[in-house]
Amino acid sequence: MMSQVGKLFLALGAANAGAAVALGAIGAHALKDRLSPKMMSVYHTGSQYHLYHALGLMLVGLLALQLPESSLMQWSGGFMLAGTVLFSGSLYLLAITGKGWLGAITPIGGLSLISAWIMLAVGVLQVG
Repeated sequence: MMSQVGKLFLALGAANAGAAVALGAIGAHALKDRLSPKMMSVYHTGSQYHLYHALGLMLVGLLALQLPESSLMQWSGGFMLAGTVLFSGSLYLLAITGKGWLGAITPIGGLSLISAWIMLAVGVLQVG
């Protein structure tokens, strides 16, 4: 039987990967003539990091299956999901709306993503 946390992060990772591909396609096709080159680059960065961290969520899910007692895997997945929403989401919205204040949210998402990867590393190192 698979751990519920492992299943959750695998499913969230897969859903996020699908969303990242869909949003990337929207950017490449529907927005390419509507956004400035600078804002297109911002959107593209959001899409790239979205896909990278969707794969990261699936990695957390796989590790949570192997380490079901690790609270750090749960925390890592939570921070990775939140960081993806804050980082990529703020970049998507900044590119589409041009609202500069959204750029203030991006570093919070980035710190959350960095924290997630550190928790993942420490969780793996704690395995006896």
